[in-house]
Amino acid sequence: MKVSNVTVRRRLLFVMLGGAVIFVSLILRLAYVQLWMGPELARKAENNWRRDIPYAAKRGEILDRNGVKLSYNITSPSVWVIPAQIQDAKAATAELARVLQSAQEPIYKMVTKKESIVRIQPAGRKITEEKAKEIRDLAIPGVVVAEDNKRFYPLGPLASHILGFTDVFNKGLSGVEAKYDDQLTGIQGNVSYLADAAGRAMPNTSEQYVKPQDGLNLQLTVDSYIQSVMERELDQAMLQYQAKHSIAIAMDPSNGEILAMAGRPGFDPSHFRDFPVEDYNRNLPIWMTYEPGSTFKIITLAAALQEKKVNFNEPFYDSGAVEVGGARLRCWKRGGHGSETMLEVVENSCNPGFVLMGQRLGKDKLFDYITRFGFGKKTGIDLGGEENGIMFKPSKVGPVELATTAFGQGVSVTPIQQIAAVSAAINGGKLFKPHVAKAWFNPETGETVETVQAELVRQVISESTSAQVRQALESVVAKGTGRNAFLDGYRVGGKTGTAQKVINGRYSADEHIVSFIGFAPADDPKIVIYAAVDDPQGIQFGGLIAAPIVKNIMADALRYMKVEPRKDQISRELKPELGDVPIVEVPDLVGATVEDIYEDLNMDFKLAKSGNGRTVISQAPKAGTRVEKGSTIRIYLSNPPEEPAK
Repeated sequence: MKVSNVTVRRRLLFVMLGGAVIFVSLILRLAYVQLWMGPELARKAENNWRRDIPYAAKRGEILDRNGVKLSYNITSPSVWVIPAQIQDAKAATAELARVLQSAQEPIYKMVTKKESIVRIQPAGRKITEEKAKEIRDLAIPGVVVAEDNKRFYPLGPLASHILGFTDVFNKGLSGVEAKYDDQLTGIQGNVSYLADAAGRAMPNTSEQYVKPQDGLNLQLTVDSYIQSVMERELDQAMLQYQAKHSIAIAMDPSNGEILAMAGRPGFDPSHFRDFPVEDYNRNLPIWMTYEPGSTFKIITLAAALQEKKVNFNEPFYDSGAVEVGGARLRCWKRGGHGSETMLEVVENSCNPGFVLMGQRLGKDKLFDYITRFGFGKKTGIDLGGEENGIMFKPSKVGPVELATTAFGQGVSVTPIQQIAAVSAAINGGKLFKPHVAKAWFNPETGETVETVQAELVRQVISESTSAQVRQALESVVAKGTGRNAFLDGYRVGGKTGTAQKVINGRYSADEHIVSFIGFAPADDPKIVIYAAVDDPQGIQFGGLIAAPIVKNIMADALRYMKVEPRKDQISRELKPELGDVPIVEVPDLVGATVEDIYEDLNMDFKLAKSGNGRTVISQAPKAGTRVEKGSTIRIYLSNPPEEPAK
């Protein structure tokens, strides 16, 4: 078939137009790629060529409420290799193994890996500055020493359960290190360079440094001095009583700030792996649950006073036991306390008296107050590992369960629940959420980033009821079972607790948890302290073991907090049969002779002499100090200068 010239021309035109369209499209596409997508493609290409050597951000420091450093970082370099740049793998391996004191085989495997950059670990991670310098001096191509940090705890075991610890990668594993890991960690920086496909550095290119962004500094509510005093007393208790555990917490009742918290056994967070797992994994003050015993009576008392079910002048007779629901519930004092007022019921920690309070309140009211005081659920403290405690289910509460709960038996609580609840009972009725974080600071400028505010959970009882609770608990310390926590010159309130431990579902006849919770000043509490000792050997009473622990912590804490002694406290009722000793005032002995002193002291004090001579030039304690009768006064002696001859 013959094709006409017109048809041929038409086809050529279509071909030319098609070619033109394709050509223009290619030009436009090329222009788009070059002009519009060029920067993005160049960036992606550079990312493919770029290799990063990480530089760790400094983890934020942790400080106490006064700025004392509790946790910070120390420089600890790490070794990296760029396998493509290693010229002699065997020689490099031998040198690294020698300096790092490691076997060659694992290092050789890392040096010859088909990766762009490899960290030598574990031997090359967080090494000493001396080893880092030695490796740098070797100047092995492809071997890089990068800055790194590791956590350091300058005060050793102090506050270890609060602080927690970090792993080898500086990630928080427990305590506030874990709770606030994101804020403390910061953002990693790096040194980057361009490399070809084989990993070799490209010529005529420069390195780029991206500065790491350090983590925020955290200030705690904890006071390192009060913490040290508390741990000193717990260590002494463990030694003296050969106990399984000992626990203590100090809190500011006005806002829920934890001033100190410790449990024994403890551990050193810098070397936590050297200790048993249970020692560093369990923060006993917030984890351990047990029957509280008589310290729980404070809650029953507060509820009964708030509901006007009892008044302090009301008479009561304690025969030593009370029959409830077919069960005979005994008072701790064999034979009972006889006739007493309801205030004396509190002073004497009389079980039958508290059974009566519980019965007057009734099941619903008593357990409603127990719940409102925060028992049966976590307090929400900003530390991991907190337990709930255990309460009776309402359907399981009969007359016996109601009675035993009223004096602290049959329920299970944590120490942190105890101190939060008692703080509410004596601070005006306000239940606060306990917390250990106080403020966050910028590590470079020192500016405050965030201040942690007190969190009020609820108002539980009235101000007037709380004042009555304080009055009763001050009387417990001056006249009742808490007399071993009495501090001359300071108004101290508190309550003892002695509870049988439940072992395999049964109450143990031999093992107890003894406790005491105290606060001061009783009319305006500045500090609440709870202490408990698990299975002390020997006599097992909270008033004999735990009360002196709280007293010793309280005495040092109040002086440190500059709380002035006063004379308007309830006078201590002396009971010599219980070992009570009168309080007497130290006389002024300066200037007196030894002969005069022995004649005037009337055996109220013991003397310890230092120096030679007959005349007292100094003494300790100072004149006017009030101490127990029979205490020792140290006198410093010298002879007065002879008068010049006339």
